[in-house]
Amino acid sequence: MVKILVLEDDKLFNETLEDFLEEEGFSVEVALDPYTALELTYEYKFDLYLFDINLPYENGFKLLKRLRDSGDKTPTIFLTSREDRESLLEGFNIGADDYMRKPIDLDELLVRVKAILKREFKSDKIYIDKYMIDCNAKRVYLDNIPLPVTTKAVELLLLLISAKGEVVPIDVIEDRLWHVSENISLGSIRVYINNLKRYFPNIINIRGVGYRFD
Repeated sequence: MVKILVLEDDKLFNETLEDFLEEEGFSVEVALDPYTALELTYEYKFDLYLFDINLPYENGFKLLKRLRDSGDKTPTIFLTSREDRESLLEGFNIGADDYMRKPIDLDELLVRVKAILKREFKSDKIYIDKYMIDCNAKRVYLDNIPLPVTTKAVELLLLLISAKGEVVPIDVIEDRLWHVSENISLGSIRVYINNLKRYFPNIINIRGVGYRFD
């Protein structure tokens, strides 16, 4: 599951962003100050940072510079009320990937978040040991021979891989694999998992919670 760190000192807006992103299926950690945010970067591996600039103790630019100097290349979007061109240039020079001025349109934010994540995860093929996963065709191959794995099962496999070792809850799997109009089947999930484990035995069942790709 994609994990996002939100750093915003406005508590209400912070909670709004957290609720919105979680409803869109992201895993979210939040911080109200840069020191807490820095501690969270030690604790978790994030796929995206959303940083305010005007913050207590230290601004968002200094925090990102500190992270970039340490080798952290996590994509970053700045959310700010600043309008001067100098701030914009400073942010990009430090290593920001995008910049949005407040008030933030949440639908636009979602578009930008997905665009950056698509760029980060744009690989068409994933290689795991002797297997190749074609992300576009949703097929799994062994020595260029397609294996009998359904499209839904491959979608589940990609979801587990994208979680980077974290547990993917059952309800998240249901939301990602089935449209609202489709009937959800827990039995189908178990069938997909059993099929995948024939080739990827490192898929772990966390009983009553979900699955993770170890």
